Amino acid sequence: MSLPFNEEPPMQALMVENHGGPEALIVTDVARPEIRPDEVLVRVRAAGVNHLDLWVRRGVEGHAFPLPMILGCDGAGEVEAVGEIVSNAKPGDRVAVSPGYSCGVCEVCLDGRQNLCRRYGIFGEMRNGTAAEYISVPARNLLPIPEGMTFEEAAALPLAALTAHHMLVERAGLEPGQQVLIHAAGSGVSTYAIQIARLLGARVIATASTEAKRRRALDLGADVVLDNQDPQWSRRVYEESGRQGVDVVIDHVGEATITSSLRCLRRGGALVTCGATSGPRLEADLRLIFFKNLSILGSTMGGMGEMLHVWRLASRGLIRPIVDKVLPLSRAREAHAAMERRETFGKIVLKPGE
Repeated sequence: MSLPFNEEPPMQALMVENHGGPEALIVTDVARPEIRPDEVLVRVRAAGVNHLDLWVRRGVEGHAFPLPMILGCDGAGEVEAVGEIVSNAKPGDRVAVSPGYSCGVCEVCLDGRQNLCRRYGIFGEMRNGTAAEYISVPARNLLPIPEGMTFEEAAALPLAALTAHHMLVERAGLEPGQQVLIHAAGSGVSTYAIQIARLLGARVIATASTEAKRRRALDLGADVVLDNQDPQWSRRVYEESGRQGVDVVIDHVGEATITSSLRCLRRGGALVTCGATSGPRLEADLRLIFFKNLSILGSTMGGMGEMLHVWRLASRGLIRPIVDKVLPLSRAREAHAAMERRETFGKIVLKPGE
């Protein structure tokens, strides 16, 4: 068990007290968290950076984040202490943190669809996150790190890999032999979406902004990677699909791509979106949607059972984490700035205590 709260030494954490640019990020000392009977205290060795961290830092119109907040959705480290009723972990275990939590007792939770729970939240969004030396989490959120997987790799997996899997499998129902368009191949979600789509037997057309990213996307398994700076990229997708359109589009770019993405779909196709990094507005000709029987599907995270399935795929080497760089927590502003400039391929991982 942890020591009484007022006897704990402080820990280093990445905080946001007020919304703003990267300068709003503060690395400071705070009290270590206490644990409840069903929780564990994890000593965080690596914390993944996601676009959600950027949104929490910037603020989102119409949504109130409970600031001040310790950022970080993904994390990996060692179990430091366990609550009195915890039976699935012990001190010293190497674990990653599943980033979503829910009430656990409502109808959708008991049906395995925790991401639809009215009380669903993500660490670093509505509750203090992983970008700290320690975090307290429910024991059911632990993912055992397999031998051979580093803390940095484990911290690059959960949120983005679960999101990609839920979009392709649960929402789009991607099938072998179908064609899928995946935007922004260098993003965390898209690096996993490419791998999962290929694992499912689909043909992958991806987009990326630089030649270096396009080469790396091909190495990941994309069949074709197009320049998304080309004004005719949607025409190229149509041609590469055999002039019939793709079955599924994975789009988390939003405003800059979504209208053209709809035109890339074949009749009966589906566009799945989990974000809007370029803006939230959608302008589309409704006739295009109903004449072609198109579907526009929203997607956020996935259930815990699906998370365990994705973790098993990674543990067996069927999908692999892509780490762009590892930085000390003290350089978090640099990490956020690099993501905003879209300089990364895969995930940036921060090291608390450094």
